[in-house]
Amino acid sequence: MAFRLTWIGHASLALETDGYQLLIDPYFSQNPSAQVDPATVSADYILVTHGHGDHIGDTVQIAERTGATVITNAEISGWLRKKGLKVHAQHIGGGFKHPFGYLKLTLALHGSGLPDGTYGGNPAGFLLTTNAGEKLYLAGDTGLFGDMKLIGEEGITLAVLPIGDNYTMGPDDALRAVKMLTPEFVIPIHYNTFGLIAQDPDAWAARVEAETNTKARVLKPGEQVVYP
Repeated sequence: MAFRLTWIGHASLALETDGYQLLIDPYFSQNPSAQVDPATVSADYILVTHGHGDHIGDTVQIAERTGATVITNAEISGWLRKKGLKVHAQHIGGGFKHPFGYLKLTLALHGSGLPDGTYGGNPAGFLLTTNAGEKLYLAGDTGLFGDMKLIGEEGITLAVLPIGDNYTMGPDDALRAVKMLTPEFVIPIHYNTFGLIAQDPDAWAARVEAETNTKARVLKPGEQVVYP
């Protein structure tokens, strides 16, 4: 197994690769679709795309209990360090070789204020090259931007894109993103958590497969993809 990716619901993901357990944007306790208990979930690393409450979620509780290292931008890292957590700060365009693979922060068009009103720096996505060489693009909360074409030139194995609209890309722009990224597979996230971001993921997936060579996988919360 090169990697196992589980959609927990909303924008929360769990990734297992090379024996390491990663959580991405662990919004569990207030997430109506999440069937994960922050008091028992395992984590070696936690990746946080930005500071909004539905993304930083239960990071503090999980990291305090597990000792997981939190990887996020410098501003959020500083905020978490003051809470006694172990952090690794990065910034957009910068990469680092972690034990689980090479992780680079990418541009994301969004906001990043922290739950207490603290400035959370710039939002980001993640481009992970696993130790086995697969490339995962976790876009985070973002609008469409032209440099997705440059990210696609990396040769993306799996892209994870928001489709909910209103706060992020909607289905039309997410389809345009797939056309620029040209990933082997794509998974839609950040939809149907509440009415304002209600979408039909199956209809979107059908459009992806009709108009591109990318395979679209629609997951229910708790379902996973295993690659290869």
